[in-house]
Amino acid sequence: MLLVGKFAGAAFERLRQPAVIGELLAGIVLGAGVLRVIPTAPDDPLTGVFRLLAQVGVVVLLFEIGLETDLKAMLRDGPAAGAVAVVGVIVPFALGFLYWQSGWHGYEHTVGDPFSTAIFVGATLTATSVGITARVLKDLRALQTLEARLILGAAVIDDVLGLVILGVASALAAGTAFTVHGALRGLGVAVVFLFLALWIGVRIAPRLFGLVDRMRVRGMLLVTAFAFLLLLCVLAERAGTALIIGAFAAGLILSETNQFDVIEERVKPLADVFTPIFFLSIGAAVDVRMWNPFVAENRQTLAIALVLLAIALIGKLASGWAVPWRRFNRRAVGIGMAPRGEVGLIFAQLGLAAGILSNRLFGAILFVVVATTLVTPPLLTWALKAGRTADPEEAREHV
Repeated sequence: MLLVGKFAGAAFERLRQPAVIGELLAGIVLGAGVLRVIPTAPDDPLTGVFRLLAQVGVVVLLFEIGLETDLKAMLRDGPAAGAVAVVGVIVPFALGFLYWQSGWHGYEHTVGDPFSTAIFVGATLTATSVGITARVLKDLRALQTLEARLILGAAVIDDVLGLVILGVASALAAGTAFTVHGALRGLGVAVVFLFLALWIGVRIAPRLFGLVDRMRVRGMLLVTAFAFLLLLCVLAERAGTALIIGAFAAGLILSETNQFDVIEERVKPLADVFTPIFFLSIGAAVDVRMWNPFVAENRQTLAIALVLLAIALIGKLASGWAVPWRRFNRRAVGIGMAPRGEVGLIFAQLGLAAGILSNRLFGAILFVVVATTLVTPPLLTWALKAGRTADPEEAREHV
């Protein structure tokens, strides 16, 4: 499983596409729909083991994302990036929620009630994968433009908002009935936990890891960082929010220590082993036969996937028009916010495991994640070049 996932990821990188797409597709091939190598059956004793490894993978992934996030970067172009992020979360969430609540999707059986399913559908459309967009901007040497600063700043805020929404969604997945009071309480718990963890952590962690760094024991820094990650995950769960919020907070805190570079470098091999297992597990849950348009019952799933794809693209494009007081390439910003990534996949996997999303609806959402990831690089390249050609004077202002 590890070798196939890695080779598939490497193949897609050679095609100038994100490795995660190769890992997802490898999971589909090895999963329940094709070769059935990955254990997914509830009665298979290895299924629980594989899910545990996948959970370690997602925790390490969010820890790594936190390590790579610059807290100070969130303050640059703050109001504009914040507006882009908020619109980029609210519009796709609202459209996805209303689409599912309207019943236009037709019959789609799930264990959960339609309201909870509608919340999960909307939530999975809110995330932005900043890594994909950042790579395109770097390749085009556009990282110093206003568009790049808005996209990257908004994507960071977007991830934080998405993680907070995930805290509410996790409560729904655990069987808690939805109420406005409960949603606000879940939102408040996630925000308060994140704030307190950061406020306390940035004061304690530098001293703690400075002491650990002076201990010349092999692997001590990595083990302490991993233990710190697990501690924050436990505290997040005890506080009533999601594990990954604790993982993200741990990464943010350690990004402010003097040992940040060493920790980030030593965590990479850990992520190289465990994170692909998470993406393989997501792909394994999808029966690719559901995407066959020649089977009559699949056409509804594909129709749902196409509608959700349209909502996903329109919702993020709208974020480009969220800052009327600034001049910039709005299409480029909207397209740059389009790719769904790790957080969206985590939402979907959580909903599937809880029975709130059916296998068919999960397959439709995975289709959206793959499609938005694949179409963003060429569309963003076109939008940036077209914007510069159309208005060279404005383009010079952004450099």
